[in-house]
Amino acid sequence: MIVEERVYRVWPGKTRDYLKLVKEEGLAIQEPILGHLIGYFVSEIGPLNHVVHMWGYADFEERRRRRQKLAADPRWQSFIPKLTALIESSENRLLLPPDYSPLK
Repeated sequence: MIVEERVYRVWPGKTRDYLKLVKEEGLAIQEPILGHLIGYFVSEIGPLNHVVHMWGYADFEERRRRRQKLAADPRWQSFIPKLTALIESSENRLLLPPDYSPLK
């Protein structure tokens, strides 16, 4: 398994708006296409205004295929401008578990 970690720095004062938008519209589009949602998280200590979400995939090819399908979805294409208006910056990492990890 690989884990994709997506970190968004949301504009100050907009974290609630971001989370509400994802809850009310985004997840219904993302979950059926991307599959295994590990979780959404917000920062409490350290750099503030960060939203982190993690998705699990069997391998890089599954991730590529699912992300490509999401990007092509017209509902996602309509949704993205609403979401990106709330984001100041973003980071993306693909995490590989060592052989002793329970998520291997």
